[in-house]
Amino acid sequence: MPLTGTGHTVAAAASAGHAAAAFNIIQLEHVEAIISGAEAAKAPVIVQISENAVRYHGALTPLARAALAAGQAAHVPVSVHLDHVTDLSLVREALELGLHSVMFDASTLDYADNVEATAEVVRLCHAADVWVEAELGEVGGKDGVHAPGARTDPGEAAAFVAATGVDALAVAVGTSHAMLTRNAELDYELIAALRTAVPV
Repeated sequence: MPLTGTGHTVAAAASAGHAAAAFNIIQLEHVEAIISGAEAAKAPVIVQISENAVRYHGALTPLARAALAAGQAAHVPVSVHLDHVTDLSLVREALELGLHSVMFDASTLDYADNVEATAEVVRLCHAADVWVEAELGEVGGKDGVHAPGARTDPGEAAAFVAATGVDALAVAVGTSHAMLTRNAELDYELIAALRTAVPV
């Protein structure tokens, strides 16, 4: 089955009434296991390579080429995504390799700088028909900028999407990365407000 753009994967999942599953990988065995699970479920899947995984390996190309090859051989649609990247050179490399989407995270910058940097990444990626996800506000659980009580403002999110042209937006609604306890309190009213305010 051919590799599929992330936008197509997300749209197909939504039309089937569910979300597209996305999983971060560190090694080739993770790619194989995730695709095997997706095939068993007869569901499309997004395989994600984070900037941290790139640092771990010392390079993006080997793992990205392996993920693309595994996706090409899969019996379900597979998209390969560069996740939580802050380095513009990695974005350019992802485009050269043929990855399907990029999550560009400039959330540590102030709002105006985040808009400017993200809009530039969108310009580069859309010219190559590559989807862009960005982050506004702070999704908890990461060292430094990310605060556990952070929440995304719906008005600011709508303005950010309009100003940048992103295809997807990561928002802070009470979840956290790398949770070790089950005490997250999702803000359902905020999720509904964001869904109403934001067209992506």
